[in-house]
This record gives sequence, structure tokens and C-alpha cells, in this order.
Amino acid sequence: MGYLFTSESVSEGHPDKVADQISDALLDKFLAFDPNSKVACETMVTTGQVILAGEVKTNTYIDAQEVAREVISRIGYTKSEYQFDGNSCGVLSAIHEQSPDINRGVDREDPMAQGAGDQGMMFGYACKETDDYMPLALELSHRLLIELAAIRRGGREMTYLRPDSKSQVTIQYADDDTIERVHTIVVSTQHDDFGPNDELMLAKIKKDVRNILIPRVIKQLPARMQAMFDENFILHVNPTGKFVIGGPHGDTGLTGRKIIVDTYGGKGAHGGGAFSGKDPSKVDRSAAYAARHIAKNLVAAGVAEELLVQLSYAIGVAEPVGIYVNTYGKSNLSLTDGQIADKVTELFDLRPAAIEQRLKLRNPIYEETAAYGHMGRTPRTVVKKFESPYFEGLELEVELFTWEKLDYIEKVKEAFNL
Repeated sequence: MGYLFTSESVSEGHPDKVADQISDALLDKFLAFDPNSKVACETMVTTGQVILAGEVKTNTYIDAQEVAREVISRIGYTKSEYQFDGNSCGVLSAIHEQSPDINRGVDREDPMAQGAGDQGMMFGYACKETDDYMPLALELSHRLLIELAAIRRGGREMTYLRPDSKSQVTIQYADDDTIERVHTIVVSTQHDDFGPNDELMLAKIKKDVRNILIPRVIKQLPARMQAMFDENFILHVNPTGKFVIGGPHGDTGLTGRKIIVDTYGGKGAHGGGAFSGKDPSKVDRSAAYAARHIAKNLVAAGVAEELLVQLSYAIGVAEPVGIYVNTYGKSNLSLTDGQIADKVTELFDLRPAAIEQRLKLRNPIYEETAAYGHMGRTPRTVVKKFESPYFEGLELEVELFTWEKLDYIEKVKEAFNL
């Protein structure tokens, strides 16, 4: 009989993602001018207002209000009719110094003895459903919204688009977990007011999603993913019929409320910790990236067809208190999952400072992670510029999405005799 599995994504203009991007832009600015900054920034956005809060320990100073306005304008909230725009919204900063009780558990005389910034468990997951070793439902959900944003910015088609949007994709599986087809696609996009005739407006948007957006996304996919689409998939577009009021005016946005969108779309597992606004001493973020790096390299090396890694930490303690591996019965080895976990411990140094060094996490690389998922992205090197009214401007070359690099495949193969 098989089964259905669904994942969703939200656009960069979704209110929670606006908050995430502001928090990570603040983090990047702190790290650019002081790589040793300890940062935990939270953002709330609502009609005409941005509230910044959190804890920071740093030797630099930034204009937090200006950072927030730049992010909001970049996303596309630049018109007064949105009831939220980068030039006119109010920005209140309540950022204060990090608690010394937390800091004493992190800083050490020996940098490699740095303790975890908090307790908790973090998960990494990988599978062979896509070339990025990500679940298909989530990857398609992200791709729909990335392309929708590209169409909006292009300004030539679907010119009524506004920044806020959501997507959802349901995949049909056979009983043996193989993908059969794309079953249902849902796209809800904010749009300009067309006037009094809601039915004509909805028909136009649905036609454009079917004839412009979806074909563009399918064209970008490898052949094996294109084959999952047939003419019978179900399409829902703006199911409520109208989506003019959106963004922070339609719903209040908060940092850290889209943690499943940020990771694996409900596949695998999640430890509950959010990422955005946190520097890498917070293992909520750095250990989740490390776990993904491990899972992806193990699957790519052929250890298993699907794999989950859990890392768990105690605040102030460097070594993880537990490492867990689950291959879902899809291991290609004669080893138990516990034995695979033991090998992982030997292969990867999982102390927080070692993770920071290995994945180059003390760089300003985080604003790019804050929309369309932290996992499954393409590693690349970019040059980023940072201006400041207080210090000389910086131009930094940084590597993005280092945890997605397949740089441990040979080491994994050697360790597991593959």
C-alpha cells in the first residue's frame, strides 16, 4: 500500500525567517570584527516593529539597528503598504552582556578544553534520496521557494508577488521506502491586492504557479528527481483564496521557530535547539552541523543508505557525553550501530573547539544559513564585506556550509574497510 510523507519550507520573507536572518546578520557582524565574540541574539518582528534581545560578550561594537534595517530591505520589505519596511520600522535593542555564569563554563586556559555552551542533544541525518543526501520532500519545498523569490526579484513575471510565502511537498513511497512519485504540492504566496474579484486573482496565481514556477523548478532537477513528477500530482495554491496581508504585519515572527524547516523536514530527529543568532560555542548549532557532516560523509562513503547521528553534551564539559548512530536497518556493514558509533568517536574530534576549527565556524558565515535550510546547501567560498561607522571596513574570504563538504569519505572508507 505504501505511505505518504510531507515536509514544508518557508521563504526568506516569512516573519520567523525575517527574525532568523536579522539574528544571524547580527552574529556575522560581531564575528567579523571580533571572531571570539560570544553571541546569543533573539529577534521579534511585528507590525512596524523589530525588537532585538539577547546576550553578547565581545570586544567590538556594532550598529544593531542598521544591521536589522539592511536585512529587512534586502529581503524585500521596502514598501509602506506592507506595514513593515526597512526604512521606517522601529528598532528596539535590548541586547546585554553574557552571563558570567555561562561564560565560565565555556572559556578555558587551553582553548581545546573549551566546554560546551549548553547541555542538550543534537542530530545529524543523511539519506540517498537526493544528490545532496537530503530528504526529497524538503529539498523540493526549499527549491520551490528559492525559485519563487528569484521570480519576484526578477520583476518580469508574477509581478504581483510579495516576500512572504510557504511551500509543502508530499512524497508517495512504496512499502520498501523507495520513492514512487510527487503526490501533492502546496504553495501559499503573499501577493498584491488584485481588486474585488478574488476568484480571478486566485485563478491567475494558480495558473502561474503551475505553468511558470513548477516547470522552472523541475528543469533544475537531475533526471532521477524529474522522473518523480507526473501529470497527476495534486496542487493547492493559496488555499484560503487570498494572501495580501502577510510578513510581520500578518504574523509576529520570532527567532528559532522553524527548526524543522532548518534541518530535515521531519525526517531523522531533532534535539529541539534552534540555530540562528548563536555563535559556535553553543553546541545547539555547532554540534548539529558536526552531526550532519558525519552523517553525510558516512552515507556518501557507503556505510549505510540512511543514517542518523546523535551527539549529546553537558554544559561546561568538552567531550560529548554520548554518541548514537541509527542506520534504520540499512547498513552495508556487518557492524552493529553501536560499533559504528565507536568508529565515529575515533574518526571525529567532537570537542566544541575542535568542531569550530574543523568546520571554520568562527567566521561570519551565518546569514546565508538563515533561509532555505542549514543542511543540504552547496559549500562555496565567497568574499564578504563589512562596513562599520566605528572601525575600518573589512573584506573577508570565508567558506560557507563547510559541514556539507564530503572531505572525510576516504577516511571513513579506510576506517570501515570499504
